[in-house]
Amino acid sequence: MIPIAFAEEVSSKAPPLSPADSIATMKIQPGYDLVPVLVEPDIEEPVAAVWDGNGRMYVIEMRTYMQDIDGKNQLKPTSRVSRHEDTDDDGIYDKHTVFADNLSLPRMVLPLLDRVIICETNSLDLKSYQDTDDDGVADRIEMWCERGRVGNNLEHQTSGLIWNIDNWIYATYTHERIRFTDGKVIREPLPHGSGQWGLTHDDEGRIFYSTAGGENPAMDFQRPIVYGKLSLRGEQAAGFREVFPIDNVPDVQGGPKRLRDDNTLTVFSACCGQSVYRGDRMPADFQGDLLIPEPVGRLIRRAKVTNDQGRVVVSNAYDRSEFIAATDPNFRPVNSATGPDGCLYIVDMYRGIIQEGNWVRKGSYLREVVREYELEKNIGRGRIYRIDHQTTTRGPQPRMLDETPAELVSHLSHPNGWWRSEAQKLIVLHGDRSVVPTLETMATTHENPLARLHAMWTLEGLDAVTAALLIDALADADWRVRSAALRIAEPQMAADRSLDMAIKELMDDENPNVLIQMMLSIGHGRHPQAAAWTEQIVAAHKENSAISELHSQIVANREAALAEQRKLEELRRHNKMLAESVERGAITYKTLCTECHGADGTGQRSPDNHDLVLAPPLAGSARVLGHKERLTRILLHGLVGPVDETTYAAGLMLPMVAHDDRWIADVANFVRNQWGNNGSLVEQADVARIRDDSSGRIGPWTLAELNYFDPAELDRDQWTLTASHNAKHVSAAIDGNEKTRWDTATYQKPGMWFAVEFPKPIRLMSLTLDTQHSRADYPRQFVIHVSADGKDWGDPVADGVGDDPVTLIELDCPEPVKHVRITQTGKARKNYWSIHELAIKGMSADAKPTESLAQTLADADPEQLAAEAREHGDPKLGATLFYNAALSCANCHDPANGPQLAPDLASRRDGVTDRFLVESVLDPSKDIRKDYSQLMVLTVDGVSLMGFVQSESDETLVLRDPASGKLIEIAQDDIEFSKPSTISAMPAGLVNPLASKQQFLDLVRFLMEINGGGAEPLQTLTKGVRPAKGNATAH
Repeated sequence: MIPIAFAEEVSSKAPPLSPADSIATMKIQPGYDLVPVLVEPDIEEPVAAVWDGNGRMYVIEMRTYMQDIDGKNQLKPTSRVSRHEDTDDDGIYDKHTVFADNLSLPRMVLPLLDRVIICETNSLDLKSYQDTDDDGVADRIEMWCERGRVGNNLEHQTSGLIWNIDNWIYATYTHERIRFTDGKVIREPLPHGSGQWGLTHDDEGRIFYSTAGGENPAMDFQRPIVYGKLSLRGEQAAGFREVFPIDNVPDVQGGPKRLRDDNTLTVFSACCGQSVYRGDRMPADFQGDLLIPEPVGRLIRRAKVTNDQGRVVVSNAYDRSEFIAATDPNFRPVNSATGPDGCLYIVDMYRGIIQEGNWVRKGSYLREVVREYELEKNIGRGRIYRIDHQTTTRGPQPRMLDETPAELVSHLSHPNGWWRSEAQKLIVLHGDRSVVPTLETMATTHENPLARLHAMWTLEGLDAVTAALLIDALADADWRVRSAALRIAEPQMAADRSLDMAIKELMDDENPNVLIQMMLSIGHGRHPQAAAWTEQIVAAHKENSAISELHSQIVANREAALAEQRKLEELRRHNKMLAESVERGAITYKTLCTECHGADGTGQRSPDNHDLVLAPPLAGSARVLGHKERLTRILLHGLVGPVDETTYAAGLMLPMVAHDDRWIADVANFVRNQWGNNGSLVEQADVARIRDDSSGRIGPWTLAELNYFDPAELDRDQWTLTASHNAKHVSAAIDGNEKTRWDTATYQKPGMWFAVEFPKPIRLMSLTLDTQHSRADYPRQFVIHVSADGKDWGDPVADGVGDDPVTLIELDCPEPVKHVRITQTGKARKNYWSIHELAIKGMSADAKPTESLAQTLADADPEQLAAEAREHGDPKLGATLFYNAALSCANCHDPANGPQLAPDLASRRDGVTDRFLVESVLDPSKDIRKDYSQLMVLTVDGVSLMGFVQSESDETLVLRDPASGKLIEIAQDDIEFSKPSTISAMPAGLVNPLASKQQFLDLVRFLMEINGGGAEPLQTLTKGVRPAKGNATAH
């Protein structure tokens, strides 16, 4: 194997090879071979390839991607999109032009009729590039669809941009789709966004997404994404995510726990660039298979896609083996596609480092591997291969851009799916309705069902579908055409009854895919019989689990969407301040919190073990729905230890005390009013007061400590009740019987009141007025007064608007009181004011919060504590504590857990004494090491962000969030100001979950023993304690 002779320095341990030599390192399934059709120096750093209607290939070249180990100057505008032609039809591209130059990491390309659409990194804008003089170089650049800038990590930005069979354009990482109609770009919101790098669709238009970050190679493919997130049990065959590479370079971001004993990758880690083979030049059994490149594993998965009674399932085509696998460390397949010639193509970025700089940062496991193999030296190359079978003969090159719409129609029946899709797209873009009669004939009489399918969708794109045509299509012999007809008919379903008979007949369809599509379409199209017909379908097919499972998800998705819509409208109607706060909080939550808590608030599954959840659910959480005193303290100071007797994989919620009061309030208001939660407004002033009240707090809270701030309901036995109206029945409000009630015995009007006197002074926290058995009798408006003596009532401690049968009122009442009075200040012409059950939370005047262990130890002499740890600490017990998930030490400090967020404590570090170790545990902010200091940033939109500086250029600043490890990219133009933070990412008080001072001494003694000793003492003390590979505590 001879390394390529390049002038620059290359890796001596993983030298780049010629294309032929690289292919020689590959294990390829029998009968197949790779043919290089385009290689360096004609292309460099290729990440995707597409073709226009004349078969010219456009290649995205990310020429600035990771040109050194730190990823410096990646956004420098020197990348490009190149165009390549095969002029002699020998299958090798021999004519090369730079179609669009000086781009900032271009990431999406879509050829249209007379232009090519391109999108760059850090932007959602889609720009039109036209070559008006046909020299292969774009000379006219215009904005095609302005969508704004983005700032997250470049690995987590939109990709794909595929024109699907439904004439909508789809991409990853977005909640919208785009359509180009009558010369205008239309944007439509989607209920769900998915995917990461790469996007593909099959013959029916089924889209397959993947996510490398979630280690999920195939997802959200059951049904069109327009109907929301839908998945089915068993949609991936058992063991589908396990991979079988033949290389053993261990450069996986997940670290040793993602490796077998022979250093081979265990599961998908960088799955991307997937494609469904739709050509006609491979063996017949290849048709419809899903190809999934895995660049970290240096392999390509071939997956069979089967449809079992409506349940689509992906499975490995080979038993514990891959379609293609290589030992060449530089083989980095990142994309795949069916070409115009009917063959399958692979884009090989061919380089050393494949992960973006965030995952190769200083102190990370991956950086050490990259350095060991000198991978950072291998840059500036790239190959595109054609995969041939021994039976392959390439198909003809298209000349569709030179053809008329009438000539294009014939291609809708082509055996190569690329031709069918390209012809449909070009006919729609031409907008020539003279072809409608021909298309109608094809849609109803052509012998090829795929031709009929494309003819129908082409007519839809031309807005030329008639009711008569739909009626014919709904009765088509092929289920795919019947399903498409249902989708195309959706806009007419709400108001047009002419199709009802034809639609209803499909309730007896023998194909479950049609039945599933009918449930989706009549619901999405708001057919007046949607609910009834859907129930009939489900009832008649109880034996089909795909139908019943999807029905449950469809209903849940629809109800959730309606609930969220109603919730925000209701918030805006009743409390504009709360609605605005919720909307700001949503931005922060989606930026920082979803990594652990999940987008749906139910907790994100651990990528290491899908039975584990990284963080507690927030939907329905007692901490979220309880008193704002408790939730605000959690946000300010963090939370550590088990929650509801469960230890979560992330172990610790980091404090957010460095963020301002509005930021804290916005996040609190979002989680208290999302996913079915319903909480009152947390104002900036509330946060300021609680921040001041808890300013002496050291370290995260435990739940036991927080119980003080959301106590149990008070005993009602000795309360004295009075009321302005119907006073003789006041006891019914606290008799424990939800069906009895006190009421005003007349319609609501201002000035009605209900009062409680307690037997002794109480610090009040909240009131709950329950009127569920008289649903409309809640107070329309109210104010709350308190008094120590029943005479001096002072200013209100709360006011608000009742809008629910259960009215929860949180009070700002720091001083003990003996009296509380609720005054009804609204009007209701048809309703009394009623209370079926009144509950009050509070605590006795002399109740005190418990002092945390961190506060106790903070008053001790650190020298004395260090001496006690030396004499009395048990390092073996300390090791057990270090790896205890509730303490979270190993999550950040153990290199075995992948990317480090904190120093390796076993490495040699200057100035580390016994006293330093004690103080570092108790007061981490006292001495912050340079590589682990944070920067606080305020954007022009008022969003506050903080994290480690990963990289900075004239255009962008990249921060790494210490809680999730997630990268946050911020445009420099969007930064109002920034300043270094004096607060360590490691919160003070992590000792609080410890049971005693002795456990603290044990932990410190362990740190003393491993300090500077390297691997040997660490391995000795952690034997039997440190998690084995594959079982390490998840970060």
